Amino acid sequence: MSMNNVQSRQPSNLIPMIMLGTLFFIFGLVSWVNSILIPYFKVSCELTHTQSYLVALAFYIAYLVMSIPAARLIGRIGSRRGIMIGLWLMSAGTFIFVPAACTRAYSIFLTGLFTIGTGLSILQTVANPYVTILGPIESAAQRISIMGLCNKIAGILAPLLFAAVILKSTDNELFEVLKSNSVTGIEKDILLDGLIRRVIVPYSVLSLFLFLFGCTIYFIRLPELGNNQQEDTIHDNKDRKSIGSYPYLIMGVFAIFFHVAAQVISIDTIISYAENMGFNLQEAKIFPSITLSCALVGYFLGILLIPRFASQQLMLRISTVGGLILSVCVLFIPGTIQMYGHTTSLSIWCLCLMGVCNALIYAGIWPLAIHDLGRWINLGSSFMVMALCGNAFMPVIYGLIADHHGLRSGYIVLIPCFLYLIFYAFYGYKINHWSELWKLKKDK
Repeated sequence: MSMNNVQSRQPSNLIPMIMLGTLFFIFGLVSWVNSILIPYFKVSCELTHTQSYLVALAFYIAYLVMSIPAARLIGRIGSRRGIMIGLWLMSAGTFIFVPAACTRAYSIFLTGLFTIGTGLSILQTVANPYVTILGPIESAAQRISIMGLCNKIAGILAPLLFAAVILKSTDNELFEVLKSNSVTGIEKDILLDGLIRRVIVPYSVLSLFLFLFGCTIYFIRLPELGNNQQEDTIHDNKDRKSIGSYPYLIMGVFAIFFHVAAQVISIDTIISYAENMGFNLQEAKIFPSITLSCALVGYFLGILLIPRFASQQLMLRISTVGGLILSVCVLFIPGTIQMYGHTTSLSIWCLCLMGVCNALIYAGIWPLAIHDLGRWINLGSSFMVMALCGNAFMPVIYGLIADHHGLRSGYIVLIPCFLYLIFYAFYGYKINHWSELWKLKKDK
């Protein structure tokens, strides 16, 4: 009987896993292209560092604003229709790039990015808890690592594809002319208009793809996820009056906030950091892909090691400590090497290696933060998705520091992020009641 049950589960889990892998690929495709959109908009829309990082703010603030409404929407219409609406919203957001490019209006671009982020917040609210509870909680980090591979492979391809479609071999001279202000007035406007309108065709194609993929979801049978899947834990949690009664969840929300903040800073700022060393945009575009390739190494380690050779908790601890060490190295490591004929600081390679550590942090936090939530599972997952707004705020803070004290000094924001992550990895996830946290403070 048990063998029959296992056999009956496998086909039903296979299709959702394939679909989730596709969704995470799409997440990566539209999210990590921001790493090259930021310097591209900086030139074509004539922005400061701080203004250019509003790309990340507009994109990820949607997670903070829309995650709880997204959870309520999914609760009413189901996960399958939620995925459809999420994809269609992303389609609408990418299409907004067309009028934005025609008018070279940065505010309209930001509106499009917010709309894309809104669609993604709906998809993330479905996808992350789906992956976590689609099998044993002990191997959840392994499944999240598989999804991470799909996400980061798309992330590696996104800036390279964008650069291949948008940028030309003669653009280095164009960028130098624009930065030097050797052209002004109508002539400069013509050059900038021509540059920004290159996004029209690729984003129109992407919009059509997202719309059609949303339509195909209607014909795919996906099991619905609801609170009834965790009803067996409710009787163990009668003393929990609200979701705030789960300190390991609340602290896990902050852990996700600081983790994604550290991750997006290491990826979305690296092109500008490389340009500061003398690289042009055509050469610097490779660095986000290098960082995401390092993340692939981390995901492969997670798939191979968890849970057979190392627990989720152990890998999370190693990754957070490694991230702190690399953050310190980014700020202070001396030495240079040659690349593409440029003298490259070793600090940028520490930034790239941070991808290995960041890969396993996300996979480690999710299962530790949402286990045994019972009837609070959907709301708890929404809080976790809301925490992805860390991607919105920290890059702007980095930009403010970079504008006033230099790009390298801006990476000091990584230190508090990893210090908190170390706390959660070693202590925070074990705290079941708030009284245990107060006791920990007294023991200190």
